[in-house]
Amino acid sequence: MASADTLVAPGLPQADLYDLPAELRLRSNRGDYVDASSTGWMRPTPVDTPLEEMRRRYQEDGYIWVKNVIPREDVYDMREHYFSRFSHTGMLDPKASLRDGIFNPSSDPTAHQGIGGLPEPSTNALLDLAHADAVYRTFLAHPSLRAFIRHFSGWSEERILDRAMLRHNCPGSQSTGIHYDQYFLRDGEAEFLTAWVPIGDCAANGGGLMYLENSTSLGKELERDFLQKAEHLPKEERVDAFNRYMAKDGFMSHDAVEFREEHAGKAGRWLVGDYEAGDVVFHNPWIVHAATHNEDEKGGFDWRAI
Repeated sequence: MASADTLVAPGLPQADLYDLPAELRLRSNRGDYVDASSTGWMRPTPVDTPLEEMRRRYQEDGYIWVKNVIPREDVYDMREHYFSRFSHTGMLDPKASLRDGIFNPSSDPTAHQGIGGLPEPSTNALLDLAHADAVYRTFLAHPSLRAFIRHFSGWSEERILDRAMLRHNCPGSQSTGIHYDQYFLRDGEAEFLTAWVPIGDCAANGGGLMYLENSTSLGKELERDFLQKAEHLPKEERVDAFNRYMAKDGFMSHDAVEFREEHAGKAGRWLVGDYEAGDVVFHNPWIVHAATHNEDEKGGFDWRAI
């Protein structure tokens, strides 16, 4: 996937959208493949698009996929450093470089699940180390990313909440289920911006995020329903994504086909991108999204910051 070099003015035909393939095979952790008519490509936005247009797209779509925010090599440096912590686990193909991060096809993917899946205790220990790592902390403060956030948001100062996380998604393993972000942060106001950063190139079927089109209103509706059901609960349980009215693992569903059918008429297609290293997707607290089931040979790897 190549990034666009020219700007597209508002109101022009969809010149900056990808042509849809004959079949885009996507699925979530469980369930069937999403029918091709129910999938589509996200809209990419060049980093030098006029600010007013970027903000319009964000308000209209609930997300904005910005191309080339972070230098590509800086992203791959982070990828290589992260996977170096897992080089002894058998998760990675020993014939491939850590920078490529290719999954070892002879390994059991369920034994190497990351955040969003069901990590083994030994993996959790490595994840804890990765999140305390000085290289990762430096990446959190990457000047290109932080400068863009201030430019886009208009904030004089931005703070990353202690909800930032690194996630790898091995082919065939379980990853992030269907949710919206306020679901996990309902003890506070929905006044935040999520940045999702693919740590390396990530194909549409490579375990990156897919977004349910026009689902911001649906997310707000679902949250109102959850809060109404839980209003009699103690506050500690009411604000918890794992309360008795939620799915046992904190997600609304793991089946993209079933979820879309249950909410027919309230949202559109499942949208995805062929993400490249350096891209960042910013999304609002309400848009419904999930990880695609990784069917690429690479270990999908991303970072989310709020």
